[in-house]
Amino acid sequence: MSKTPADSSGISFTALYTGAVWHRYGLSDDALATRQGQWLYHLLSPFEAASKVAIGGNLQTFLLQRHLIIDHLIDQAVENNGVGQVLEIACGMSPRGIRLRQRHPHLHMVEADLPDMAAKKALRLMAAGRLGEHHQVTPIDILAEHGEYTLEAVLQRVFDNHDPVIVVTEGLTSYFSLEVISGFWQRLSDALARRPGSIYLSESYYQPKHAALRGTLNALGRALGGITRSQVSFHFDSDEQARGHFLSCGFGAATIHDPRDWYARLPIPQSRGEPLIRLIEAR
Repeated sequence: MSKTPADSSGISFTALYTGAVWHRYGLSDDALATRQGQWLYHLLSPFEAASKVAIGGNLQTFLLQRHLIIDHLIDQAVENNGVGQVLEIACGMSPRGIRLRQRHPHLHMVEADLPDMAAKKALRLMAAGRLGEHHQVTPIDILAEHGEYTLEAVLQRVFDNHDPVIVVTEGLTSYFSLEVISGFWQRLSDALARRPGSIYLSESYYQPKHAALRGTLNALGRALGGITRSQVSFHFDSDEQARGHFLSCGFGAATIHDPRDWYARLPIPQSRGEPLIRLIEAR
């Protein structure tokens, strides 16, 4: 496990809240509902309501936008491009694996997280009869450079072929500085280059243009960083900047998806004004 200042072990705390959001909106399985997540959901409800009034959206808005758009992009890759393997890193209590296997029974789904969270997730999926040859859970540490938990070791262990794979990191990358997470992106692009046709899906939050809102969100980011022992960061200011950075990390192509382009196509909540989130599709 990584013990650097960019240690990722505190981030699992937030997985409980996001898991509760998925369950609240009918996207999850009862097997993945936790008491801690429900407690956090109710604790944050007043803040979420105030945020929606103040800025036209809240954390739940962004969570649902990113989750459902990523799901749609996965479905497209599976149905149109024939990709048959998915690795979801920082899976937490995400219900994505269950839903994907229901829609695509042939899919090889691997969920990965830090060892403690991976063990919790595996126990819950096992109790629900969800685990099997084509649905697995494995430990990973994206900051590890040596050993069995590295990105490279996990990819080699769980997918013993060179077929294309979809790698998903949802709700992970903003907990690291751009310098730290760029190291992971570079290693990921190298690993996926050995599997032609592979796709990386993630999200990024943009710095708001309004000065007061920017100051508020930066303060919230510092507070969340303190709770999770991480460096919460807004990495980019524009689509062009985000696209250019992913290309500089070694990806051959990068598409930046604005949630507004999907309002008429997917049942996602709408933000008032410009959404603060973008979805990244890198190949």
